Amino acid sequence: MNSKLSSLTLFVMLWLIVAESYGISLSSKERLRSNKACLALAAKGLRPLASQQTERFLGKVSVDAAYCRGGEKALAGRDVPWVDWPNYWATGDIASKAEGWESFTKAAKHLNPNGRGIDGALMDLEYQRMELLMFNLYDNKTFESYIKGEGNTPGPVLKKWEAMRLPQTHPDYRQVTNEKGEQVCTGELIRHRTLTGICNDVYNPAMGATNQIFARNMSFESTFPELRDNELVRNRHDDRLGLLKPDPQVISRKLFTRHQEKPEACNLGQGLPDYSKDAQCDYKEAPFFNVLAAYWIQFMTHDWFYHLREGQNSAAKMPVGCTSQKVDNEEQPLTEEQAAQLGCRPKDRVDVALVAQTEPAPTFVHDGKTYLQRSHRTTENTVTHWWDASQIYGFDDISVKRVKRDPKDAAKLLMVPRGTHKGSGEKFGYLPLFNSCADTDSDCAADPINPAWAGQEAAAFADNWTVGMSFYHNLFVREHNLFVDAFRAKAAASPQADSGLRNPDKPKQLIAYKDVTDEELFQVARLVVAAEIAKIHTIEWTTQLLYGEPLFMGMNSNWGGLLEKDNPVSKILEKITVNRLANSPNEKKANQFYSVFASGAGIFGLGSHRYEDRPGFLGILKGKKDIWDLANLDHVNGGINHFGSPFSFPEEFPTVYRLHPLLPDLLEFRELNAPNAIAKKVPIVSTFRGKATQAMTDGGLSNWALSMGRQRLGLLTLQNHAQFLQNLDLPRLQSETNKIDIAALDLIRDRERGVPRFNEFRRQYGLKQLTSFDDFVDWRLDKNSDEYKEQKRLVGILREVYGQHQCDAGKVITDAQLNDDGSPINDCLGHPDGTMVDNIEDVDTVVGWLSEFTRPHGFAISETQFHVFILNASRRLFSDRFFTSSFRPEFYSTLGWQWVMDNGPTGKRWEPKPSNGHKVEVSPLKRILLRTMPELSGQLANVVNAFDPWARDRGEYYSLQWKPIKEAASDESFR
Repeated sequence: MNSKLSSLTLFVMLWLIVAESYGISLSSKERLRSNKACLALAAKGLRPLASQQTERFLGKVSVDAAYCRGGEKALAGRDVPWVDWPNYWATGDIASKAEGWESFTKAAKHLNPNGRGIDGALMDLEYQRMELLMFNLYDNKTFESYIKGEGNTPGPVLKKWEAMRLPQTHPDYRQVTNEKGEQVCTGELIRHRTLTGICNDVYNPAMGATNQIFARNMSFESTFPELRDNELVRNRHDDRLGLLKPDPQVISRKLFTRHQEKPEACNLGQGLPDYSKDAQCDYKEAPFFNVLAAYWIQFMTHDWFYHLREGQNSAAKMPVGCTSQKVDNEEQPLTEEQAAQLGCRPKDRVDVALVAQTEPAPTFVHDGKTYLQRSHRTTENTVTHWWDASQIYGFDDISVKRVKRDPKDAAKLLMVPRGTHKGSGEKFGYLPLFNSCADTDSDCAADPINPAWAGQEAAAFADNWTVGMSFYHNLFVREHNLFVDAFRAKAAASPQADSGLRNPDKPKQLIAYKDVTDEELFQVARLVVAAEIAKIHTIEWTTQLLYGEPLFMGMNSNWGGLLEKDNPVSKILEKITVNRLANSPNEKKANQFYSVFASGAGIFGLGSHRYEDRPGFLGILKGKKDIWDLANLDHVNGGINHFGSPFSFPEEFPTVYRLHPLLPDLLEFRELNAPNAIAKKVPIVSTFRGKATQAMTDGGLSNWALSMGRQRLGLLTLQNHAQFLQNLDLPRLQSETNKIDIAALDLIRDRERGVPRFNEFRRQYGLKQLTSFDDFVDWRLDKNSDEYKEQKRLVGILREVYGQHQCDAGKVITDAQLNDDGSPINDCLGHPDGTMVDNIEDVDTVVGWLSEFTRPHGFAISETQFHVFILNASRRLFSDRFFTSSFRPEFYSTLGWQWVMDNGPTGKRWEPKPSNGHKVEVSPLKRILLRTMPELSGQLANVVNAFDPWARDRGEYYSLQWKPIKEAASDESFR
């Protein structure tokens, strides 16, 4: 190491000397040690990125880094398997801040402890994202080229793949294929989002399209552990695993069932007659997240992934458990009496999952090592992989026929009057119903629907329909139509004015407002709505899901940059990213460093401006001309980065979205004329499928907004699944019971799709393993507290369900990670050879992350789930042309571009008061709610984030308190 101090070290030293003279309220000993640790950390410089899987960061920092960023608390957390950053200063609520350490200059705020804590957390998260991009991309179609590369181009920087070509049977094959046999998308295929998702990447037409194979985020060898096809898997699990082993219904009943103080008042989630408010279904509530947020994620997943075809799996049926359990660590058959006592059903049956390819997987050899070419089994995503609002607009030739256009204005979606509510938003109407032709003439054209969907409101994605799906579909269809109205108003006022739109076939020809066709306007409205949805999810839903300063900063940076978008530094970072790093043949520059700089510049709109290159100059010249050109496909496509692996969602992504505990059994219905009173309790199960239509008609959109906005959702934890989900009627199964336990089915589907069990799942994602069930217990708790005792009780049930075994230190169980001393990880997980150890390796991934009681402050999800998001939440923005280099008026129109940027047509709006120390723009979802339901203005006046319970006082700094705002003091939910 260079003996001379770096400029950074000198700066830090000078700052700390000055800080000492200002006096700080932490203990002198902790203050001095923290300062010294920062100096030592600065002298060492940045840690290197791992060059191989076993060298990964794992979210664990050095002693100096921990003490510099969090003092004694952070140091204490280094000995547990969980990541370190949640123990840094200012990463929790007000109690996590170091008092008296505020900066005396704005420039120095990042060097005080609170600034060091937040910056350190963001740095840790960025390291993990960079390493996830290095080690967690396993595409089932192109993995061999990722490992081998092509010619002199390393695999991780490849940009085009043969596997992403359209086949000759595709209707657009001729349009994208030139005389040389190359495929390039042009013209109308690049102008809008296509129905099946083709041509998002103009050089890889099939990428992300409907029916593309799900990828993986972990080595193919680690998937499908039930197959026992390699030595590591056999050593890890022995013969303890199977599709129904351990028994999924037993796991559901013992580990997922909500305890009810008054079972008769819950009635297995069915509530009481006439929706009596005396019904009571107990659940563990999250104080900082509402039911709107629960239904939001279902609305999102309908856009992202779907394993079924028109609501169906394969025709074959299989049992779903309720046949055996462990007793004194021995597997024994369940008696009829034991099954009844548990509440499970041995005669339940379910359809078998659809599979695209089956084992054995092909192999290839590179540098003397043999690899699987793909996972042993693969499945298709039957919707597009893009964030394109396909649940509203369609994803194939069948679903688009369910999308009803307004016959009076073909740019709009059809809405009709329904119900008798008087709110001012009612004039915008509701979705029409599917036409089943049940009681009409023989020449009636029935909508193409599964018979189970009869009576539902019309939507492209019609499966799993509830009143929550009705809410969001109606909301965004109203928004679509409002955008069309605003565009029409512009056209009426200035028909000759430039709309901003351009036709790629005639890129220089201005398109006036009056010349925009109905179809063009419809497609522009779709682009705007899809971008709004992505923005809401990124900066509004996710920042409430992960409610703390690091993720507020991180998600806003993912979207728009750590700095304001018009800040020169942000523009410099964008220039470095798009013009230099993205085109580099060096993997670290093209991928890892690209992701860092793109976070500074903001992914959204990345590459949507181009400037003449000036070698050696990285800044922005005042008045410099933007040369982005629609005729230049490298400009159109230039903001994306797939990091060497074609974009598609991985099979592990649906796994971490198994969020069923979020749902209560009963919805607390309220009315705007008496918002603090619960008028009735509506069982969610009574709002399924066609019943959602009546529920929406009776309640009205704005009353449902209020009801779901006020009510807390359920914590993602053990023994907190909705009872109706464990006892769901599903007549289409035609089994003896016609019921299914959805909680048990979650486990079965993950096993069918080869998701590794929890501990290996963590290792594959670059997180530390657990060595016993006791590691789940929150290490920060007082051991005499009731919460600690409850967690120990639940750990005891985990041990009862999954069991123990006598370990063998001679069995190496993974190649994804090493012990701290560099030795291979073996079956004993650090315990003495031959001792009885917990079967922690066998825990289903869903069970594992529900058992994670140690979570960062304000996290509704677990640490493990979050790391799947770190990778995939960024990739779906990085890879989408319409969120990066094609986010321009040429595609969105000038009005549409501004609408997305400003959250509406009337410019930016700001909340009257800061929140958590930030000046806050009125959020996109709040603006949409106010546009589509103006009658909500009073209820939304104090709301900063629409996914935070509307009547909750947010407190001073990321408070999780359940305390009402003044206007809701009489609300009975706060009693």
